[in-house]
Amino acid sequence: MARRARPHSVVTARAALVLLVLAGCASEPSSPADGPPPTEAQTPEEARVEAAVAAIDSMRAARAASISPDETVDAETFARVCKPVGMRARALADSTGWTVRQAAIRFRNPANAATPAEAALHERFEADPALAHVWADAPGGRLYARRITVTAGCAACHGPRDDRPAFVAERYPDDRAYGFQPGDLRGVYAVFVPAQP
Repeated sequence: MARRARPHSVVTARAALVLLVLAGCASEPSSPADGPPPTEAQTPEEARVEAAVAAIDSMRAARAASISPDETVDAETFARVCKPVGMRARALADSTGWTVRQAAIRFRNPANAATPAEAALHERFEADPALAHVWADAPGGRLYARRITVTAGCAACHGPRDDRPAFVAERYPDDRAYGFQPGDLRGVYAVFVPAQP
């Protein structure tokens, strides 16, 4: 039995519909590090927080990458690599009125010990390695957290306990921030944004 040819306009309309559906599915996926695309509900201030913290994290990763494998890591390395990241976070807090912290469960400096709210967010990142950042309601405002991922350069100070630089062991006798491998969750950037009056 011979098949009847479909009219050209029906074939063309169906082909156009298929192309439209495929075009919608073929949008470029976002990288997990970039997080989800902004939603309509996102405020300009939330977008500003996310961009500022992403810039700090990029700075951290770039500076950690500057540590060469044969380099003797010492207090000068810390001053060159880690200290400017903390200073930039402090400057961000000073200029915006936000509270900006690097918080961890396994902290080196006790001042960076995660609060209960930060620890709860840290646990969410532990449970979901693909989660890059998250917002949560907090009393008096909103809390934003972004994961801090260990890189190869970070392992120079945060790797095996016995391989830590001498200045770290001396300066931080209660250090808990060791034993990490590249790709591990090191902690979170936590930003408290007070509610607008």
